[in-house]
Amino acid sequence: MKNASIILLLMSLTFISGCSWLGSSDEEPTEEVTEDFTERDFYEKIQTSLNSGNWTLAISNLQLLESQFPFGKYAEQAQLELIYAHYKSADYTSSIASAERFIRLHPQHVNVDYAYYLKGLSEISQASGFFDSFLPTDNSKRDIGSARSAFGTLSEFLTRFPKSPYAADARKRLVNLRNQLARAEIHVANYYFSRKAYLAAANRGRFVVENFQQTPAVPDGLAVMAQGYMMLGMQELSNNAVQVLAANYPEHPSLDKNGVFDFDKRLVGNENALMGKITLGLIDRVQPPAFDTREVFNKSVRDAELIIDKDEEQDKQQKDSRSIWSWLTFGLMD
Repeated sequence: MKNASIILLLMSLTFISGCSWLGSSDEEPTEEVTEDFTERDFYEKIQTSLNSGNWTLAISNLQLLESQFPFGKYAEQAQLELIYAHYKSADYTSSIASAERFIRLHPQHVNVDYAYYLKGLSEISQASGFFDSFLPTDNSKRDIGSARSAFGTLSEFLTRFPKSPYAADARKRLVNLRNQLARAEIHVANYYFSRKAYLAAANRGRFVVENFQQTPAVPDGLAVMAQGYMMLGMQELSNNAVQVLAANYPEHPSLDKNGVFDFDKRLVGNENALMGKITLGLIDRVQPPAFDTREVFNKSVRDAELIIDKDEEQDKQQKDSRSIWSWLTFGLMD
């Protein structure tokens, strides 16, 4: 029994030392790989990682490059590529921090516009959710703090670098951000209506009209003003808003064919409440005014609907052609 215990102990020690030896063999080459690297060796390895999409390894080597060669000829370029690597790895907070650091350290750098641009993209992505690429979501109903930051960053970028190669894309993104921010104000106005805060709602509508001109939310901003001022008893201001709405957006659903504003119309949430259905309308909650006419005035929504209709028509034609071919070949070639 004693001999068996000794043998078992020796086998255990051998196994443990073997595992330790195997582990050390895996770690030592990693240290040796970069131990004698020159600045150029680092940079070439980083480029390989970036080209292959290995963002984690690229970030690690970029940080090593900067720490070991802080004043080398690749240091500034490495800082720029670190912003990009963080952005591609979806670490938007680190990407924004790296961009701000680069802008602070190198305000006159020839590629500082790229840092501003990537900072704006990171802030836009930060404002979006994980499932935005898979499910239809409404970003204007979320916290728009990051969207405001992105709007400010890209506005400053276009002011400072109007001829940048990234300016065209930044302008398109800025338009989408303006639309999103304006629509968020309308959502807030609708909420104020539900709380009977009519002055606050009217002020939100006026803010949209005055600060977000040429956005699809302006018609709803005017409707919010008309509705809010009417509920406050400010008939003249309400009439002015209705006149501007009828003159510029006669197709707004709140207006009839004669341009008369229907103050009792509910554009959103006009279904009967559950209690109203249960009591056959004896007890029914009146829905507060709510305005959301993106399906009428938002060009991107209309274009999306046209694309869907076109795709459905193509699918129908393909099905028809397959059915004819099936008929001609008695179903053998379907």
